[in-house]
Amino acid sequence: MVKKLHLWLIIIFALLLIGTVGYGALSYYAGQDTVPEKVMAGGVDIGGMPVDDALTKLDQYEQMLESRTVTVEGNAAAKAEGNKEWKAAEIGYKAEFAGVKTELKKLRTGNAWTRAKFRYHFPTSFELKQTYDPAVFDKLVRAQWDWIDSNEPANATRTITNNDKVVYTPHTEAYRIDVEPLEKQVASWIIVPDNQLGGQPEQKLSVQLGVKTVHPDITLEKLKAEGIDRKIMELTTDFSTSAEGRAYNVTSTAKALNDWVLEPGEVFSYGDVVAKTEKEFGYKEAPVISNGKLVPGIGGGICQVSSTLYNAIIRTAGIDIVERRNHSLPVSYLPKGQDATFASGSIDFRFRNSTGKKLIIRTVVENRKLTVKLFGTMPDNIRYDIDSVLVKTVQPAVQKVTDKTLGAGQSVTVQKGSVGYVVDTYRTMFKDGKQVSREKITHDTYRAQPVIVHVAAGAGGSAGSQNSGGVVEDGI
Repeated sequence: MVKKLHLWLIIIFALLLIGTVGYGALSYYAGQDTVPEKVMAGGVDIGGMPVDDALTKLDQYEQMLESRTVTVEGNAAAKAEGNKEWKAAEIGYKAEFAGVKTELKKLRTGNAWTRAKFRYHFPTSFELKQTYDPAVFDKLVRAQWDWIDSNEPANATRTITNNDKVVYTPHTEAYRIDVEPLEKQVASWIIVPDNQLGGQPEQKLSVQLGVKTVHPDITLEKLKAEGIDRKIMELTTDFSTSAEGRAYNVTSTAKALNDWVLEPGEVFSYGDVVAKTEKEFGYKEAPVISNGKLVPGIGGGICQVSSTLYNAIIRTAGIDIVERRNHSLPVSYLPKGQDATFASGSIDFRFRNSTGKKLIIRTVVENRKLTVKLFGTMPDNIRYDIDSVLVKTVQPAVQKVTDKTLGAGQSVTVQKGSVGYVVDTYRTMFKDGKQVSREKITHDTYRAQPVIVHVAAGAGGSAGSQNSGGVVEDGI
């Protein structure tokens, strides 16, 4: 009996001894203030380190990543001199060891059993979370060089001065910050790849400020390519003897024609000028040609503008006459064969700009003189002379009209009549002062006006009245 009791005491003592040793071992295991072995956080080895040291190491690694610098170098082309440096954290980058710091602190939380269990199951790998917001970088760059985006491009201009010089003003280009290439460079550098974490990544990045050139719609090269090089022709006619109405019509039509622009290949129609003048200024009463006679009408004088323009045109290289007709009567302001009439709805003056470049028509009215100037492209060593040759004259017929108011044998000449003309006009081309060609460009007829004699009844006269109808020339 005593032996059995002694055995049980030994067993109980042994169990108590084992329990004490086990609890001590458990307490020792749970009470360790170190990181379990083989623990990696975002490539950083913290296994076996004291917890505080591990936390410090992780903080320092985060700070190191966020303290890396990006330098944006100015763009000399855009005169955006100077460099600007930012830390990674300032441009929207953040590095954070996701969860590991919280987990490390849990090693110190709870009773021995809880801490031991947590330590035993502690993860061996933690993530380093990296984020980057390119919008922050974009905003900083634009704010640093904000004046660049505020500029606007300016078109080149062309001015024809009062002394007929063609003056060009160059265009101005503007610039726009091109942040997108910078963002791509920064994004490819700032996020450290997983296989490089734990080491010492590249600490500095230098990038060139991206600037895009904004061209205006009209550059100097584009404007000059239109071909308005110089004044290529000028011609003047006089209307000093014109009455007020005719002078007004000439001046108003010239104003409507001024600064008329013709594109390459475009056909000019004088009817468009007349329509514009009617709309903007209106026409006054002045003599027009109707049925070969000067009679009162509206718009008299408009053909002095078309005829002056015609004379400038035929002295210019590269322009094709599409439609032109002479007046039925000679005009006083130009030689025969060198005029161009107009009649609303039936006769137009048209030509095609075949120079291959633009053509600008300008007009000046001063001291009752009309000047037409052409600006465009024409070789300096080319000129044209125009001369008209009288082919023949046509004598007027005698037209007798019965006048019952006259006594027997009486007659009265009421219209003296005028001679008609047939005229050929030639254009001679000179190159470097030497004649190289001569061509006939028109064959014109100015009809004779009959001598009208009133005679007594029975003297063989016609009883009909004079025809006052027909096409109205030099008017509307």
